[in-house]
Amino acid sequence: MKISSAISSAFSATRRVTNLRIARSSLIKSAHLLERIGLAAVGASGGLYVGATLLRQKAGLFESGWIVLVTVLYGALSYYLGIDLSGNIARRRTSNISEEWNGSEPAEIMSAAGTFSAAIAATLSVSILVLDQNLPNGLIGFVAGCWVVGSSLQVAAGTMARSYEAPISEQ
Repeated sequence: MKISSAISSAFSATRRVTNLRIARSSLIKSAHLLERIGLAAVGASGGLYVGATLLRQKAGLFESGWIVLVTVLYGALSYYLGIDLSGNIARRRTSNISEEWNGSEPAEIMSAAGTFSAAIAATLSVSILVLDQNLPNGLIGFVAGCWVVGSSLQVAAGTMARSYEAPISEQ
């Protein structure tokens, strides 16, 4: 008898917990934060591959393990800021006239170009590491350049988008 009363009290406690209402906006903000953290993790893992490829070359500046830490942190920052620009830009009303410039296009284009460039650098780095290739320093410099340019474009796009949104949200 005690077991059945314990089970029924547990079910009634569960019903009370499920009746709690979570504000929809806070739930969406929490989901968006988790998404941003996930994107930062993807950027960090891409940076890890690029940094490991650079460290493997053992050429001058890239002999230190700090290059891996720098690429990981910069990758996390760039993916956190630059991918999935805030929804205000995406939800903004667009005109039926396709030639009208609304000001958000540069940030979106920079984010897309940065994501593409950084992803290419990460993919090349993974293939270099997995296939155990010894490539000329010029090609490794190309990979590093793609990573730096792509990550920088993402940071710039995220900064532009957030600074552009402030006046619009006040209206």
